[in-house]
Amino acid sequence: MAAFGTGAGRPLYGRGGSPGFKFTIYAVLSVVAMYLDQRQHYLEHVRYALQAAAYPIQLLVSSPPAAWRWVKSSFQDRHALQAENARLSAQQRDLELRSMRYEALERENGELRGLREALPPVAERWLPAEIVSMQLTGLRQRMVLNRGASNGVFRGQAVMDAKGLIGQTIHVGPWSAEVILITDPEHAVPVRVGRTGLRTIAVGAGDSASLALPYLPANADIKAGDMLVTSGLGGVFPEGYPVARVIEVHRDAVQPLAQVRAEPLARVESDSEVMLIWFRANHPAAPGAAAAAATNEPAADLKSGDPSIQPQAVVHAAAPAPTGTPPAAAAKAPAAPAAAPAGHKP
Repeated sequence: MAAFGTGAGRPLYGRGGSPGFKFTIYAVLSVVAMYLDQRQHYLEHVRYALQAAAYPIQLLVSSPPAAWRWVKSSFQDRHALQAENARLSAQQRDLELRSMRYEALERENGELRGLREALPPVAERWLPAEIVSMQLTGLRQRMVLNRGASNGVFRGQAVMDAKGLIGQTIHVGPWSAEVILITDPEHAVPVRVGRTGLRTIAVGAGDSASLALPYLPANADIKAGDMLVTSGLGGVFPEGYPVARVIEVHRDAVQPLAQVRAEPLARVESDSEVMLIWFRANHPAAPGAAAAAATNEPAADLKSGDPSIQPQAVVHAAAPAPTGTPPAAAAKAPAAPAAAPAGHKP
């Protein structure tokens, strides 16, 4: 018979710490880990290794659709292929004629500015990349490409397709790269209205088919059909690259800001390949990220390219003007300034 008060009759598994104590320990460890990752970047190497380990799994998951597309393309009708070839040949001739015309205009512009010869294009080279996986939800608009640090890809690199801007890389692994799309709610692109030169910011709306321009005053000169191109501000994208086309402009007499919606020119839902762009570091229109491609630092996320180049932060819209504000005062309200580069929170 066990002695009274000795506790010999209690099971061993009941002598551990209380759930509240365990929760406190885990919470403290989590806060310390987040602080070290935010301030000292100790977990970047861990993230780099995990991304390398996850890439084969992503590739395996995307293999059945890729195999089905290959089988389907192998059995295309011969006449359809011939028609496609003829169309592409005609398109190539048209592009060659346009290219010659643009080169002539560029040379003439350079001579008018007193230059001996026209400046070369800002894009130095490009690399095709296949889309491994894609996440298109209301909170995240991302894709994973099959190119990584081993191919020279760096963080903050511009990604485009044949129609326009898609986004930029935010995490780079050894063989893969994660891209944040311009339609992501956490991404913003400094743009310019091609017709008027008006500068503003295009913010992702969480929808792959639309962008929002929430910082334009109600009297801004913008209308449906206007083309939006990159303004060159922000240090990520050079000036003049196509981004979207305005499809809706709504003005309310009681609101100081116009409600503008634009449709991206890129078609990520139907793309199977995209292009990673390198820009000339010595070109006047080159963004700050271009110089990062020439660095010899170890290939790793946050260590390839310019660490200061980040996805553009979304600026919160200004509060509506109070009731009774004179129209003249509302018309003089300044547009929201361009967002300063800020760190992306994965």
